[in-house]
Amino acid sequence: MTIAITSESIKDIQADAVVIGISGDTLYPAAAELNEATGGSLQSLIDSKKAKTCAGTVTSWLQPQGIRAPVALIVGLGDDPSSGDCFQAGGAAAKSLAKSKIETVAFYFPKLDAALLESAVAGSVVGSTGQDLHKKTPSLHTPGQILWATDNTDAVINGSKIGSGVNLTRELVNQPPNYIYPESFADQTAKLAELENVTVEIWDKDRLEAESCGSLLGVAQGSDFDPRLVIIRYKGNSSENPGLAIVGKGVTYDSGGLSLKPSEGQKTMKCDMAGAATVVGTIKAVAELGASCHIVGLVGLVENMVSGNSYRLGDVLTSRNGKTIEVLNTDAEGRLVLADVLDVTLGLKPDHIVDLATLTGACCVALGLDIAGLFTNDQSWCDQIINSAAEVGEEVWQLPMTPHFSEQLKSKIADLKNIGAGRWGGAITAAKFLEEFVGDASWTHIDIAGPAFADSGKSYIDGGASGVLVRTLVNIARGM
Repeated sequence: MTIAITSESIKDIQADAVVIGISGDTLYPAAAELNEATGGSLQSLIDSKKAKTCAGTVTSWLQPQGIRAPVALIVGLGDDPSSGDCFQAGGAAAKSLAKSKIETVAFYFPKLDAALLESAVAGSVVGSTGQDLHKKTPSLHTPGQILWATDNTDAVINGSKIGSGVNLTRELVNQPPNYIYPESFADQTAKLAELENVTVEIWDKDRLEAESCGSLLGVAQGSDFDPRLVIIRYKGNSSENPGLAIVGKGVTYDSGGLSLKPSEGQKTMKCDMAGAATVVGTIKAVAELGASCHIVGLVGLVENMVSGNSYRLGDVLTSRNGKTIEVLNTDAEGRLVLADVLDVTLGLKPDHIVDLATLTGACCVALGLDIAGLFTNDQSWCDQIINSAAEVGEEVWQLPMTPHFSEQLKSKIADLKNIGAGRWGGAITAAKFLEEFVGDASWTHIDIAGPAFADSGKSYIDGGASGVLVRTLVNIARGM
């Protein structure tokens, strides 16, 4: 798929479909031109409520008179469009058209500022891309070309790069676990080194053992696939230390280990590396945008499987920072992986750390399936993430980090237990466990267990992986 701009009028352009964005009560130039060409039919559709202005609502119009395109798609932007509205509008229109094989689509939206236009373009790239990576006949057909009627070339190019980063995250998560396992994920990540100012370092099992990553290695020992730790550096400025470290949980398949998940619970466990995939997609987008920042991404990659060598309930693991951990649930494995990766991160001396993980079902119970949970030891840093998410239209919510939750993690035979005392507040006790491995660093943990993967799609995105938080993190990196 190529993304480009066009200066042709909506009447004259030769495309398989045109998309008209509408907002409020005013018909903007392209919409007014279409309305005039069709003898007032567009206004009639709006007045009769057959075409609605609410964000992401799509109305298909076949063979409208007065224009060359055989299909016009009307999509609502909302009365006062936000970045989230524009992302959904671009995605909903593109997804609707991708249900048929279309070569060229031209978008005619009202004049938007750069941030809103970037979001709309990113939405069109994401919405037109499905999860059906291995179907002989796909359900969604990505157009060969998407055109945008605007003179803001930079915003269109940047929006396409952001959408591409989101789609890389989605693709990594959507690939089945026989395609994506620690080594193959690391190999995919190594391709980022082809981008300007990016270097990739991969630690294999021998290096992990030499670095005393006993917590991560304990989770990995039941699998035939050896673990990996990947460090991705993007240096877009000359600062010695990174301004931001993004850390991702990369459990490429989670059976639960000896605390085995039921079959129903395992069906989507290819998505347990969504945090790691978010790191990769974010750095791809940041590097392609050429952002003036120095960031580093770290991902810990393991497969949590059952074998005669699996780690057991009652085992005591020694983490890289020397703290010992009593394992009381082998399905609370993500925090064990992140413990060592966070300690490696501290050695890089970043100004801020954010980790992302599909960590707990408890966070889904607390916040549902569309909102990511935030936990922090630095309120000002957490506020930056909250504000960035709001700017791009992603939903996050901060949960407390009350000190008494740490009491639940005390073990009688080791420094820590890997689970809390009971079922209540499980997302918080998981975050408090991670806090044991970040020292005094400025840190925020994001639990994306709810929004990272969906069984069914939305109007603007196919089901499966969502690529959630890539746009938020790109926004933060660009502002550094």
